[in-house]
Amino acid sequence: MTIWYGAAGSGDPVLLLHSGVADSRMWEPQAAELTERFRVISPDYRGFGRTPYEAAEPFSTCGDVADVLDAEGHGRVAIVASSYGCRIALQLAQQGRATRLVLLNPGSSDVPETEDMKAFGAEEDRLLELGDIRGAAELNADTWLGPHTTDEARALVVEMQANAFSLQLGRDVDEFEPDFTLAGIGVPALVVGGAHDLLHFRRSARHLAENLPDARLVELDWAGHLPSLERPKVITTLLLDYL
Repeated sequence: MTIWYGAAGSGDPVLLLHSGVADSRMWEPQAAELTERFRVISPDYRGFGRTPYEAAEPFSTCGDVADVLDAEGHGRVAIVASSYGCRIALQLAQQGRATRLVLLNPGSSDVPETEDMKAFGAEEDRLLELGDIRGAAELNADTWLGPHTTDEARALVVEMQANAFSLQLGRDVDEFEPDFTLAGIGVPALVVGGAHDLLHFRRSARHLAENLPDARLVELDWAGHLPSLERPKVITTLLLDYL
């Protein structure tokens, strides 16, 4: 396989797609209970977690994840995705690989970038240009985690993001993304937004819930951008109920 992935449990398959500020470890709080009822598959994309970048050949993250599903022998799976992972989930859904979707704090290219996103991006770039990987990772933890977060969860986000920066910075990569349209996605979708997330993502969650053919929106008044780490038991219950 091109990318690392974990697989455990038995039953109907569930694919867990991590955010761009994390890796598959973000799902560890949910994994134990999910694997009691499902076959749970959790990959690390290239440049994240346990998957370094290989030679600079054209690739798509969606294609890498589809290869994982093929290796596991699954044509269609339920997909639970966070942030950047939601885009991959929607691409897979349009390709007919999804039975249902859970989209936690998705972004959307149809929603303009907001001022808080621009400010975050500028500060992250400044820190990385200084070579301050730790500072940039801490900025990400401070930005993406809501007020109901433990010190342990914050430390994990800093570790995951710092590792991703170390894997990605200075690498020559050629990644492309398949095109997709929301109208071509007919499977049921649960879209989750957080009241303490950046404005772009709050607007994106509403946009997707309004424009996917079979979707409903749940807004969490306590959540930031990574609710599965902020209140793990609440999100585990939500996933078990929906799946």
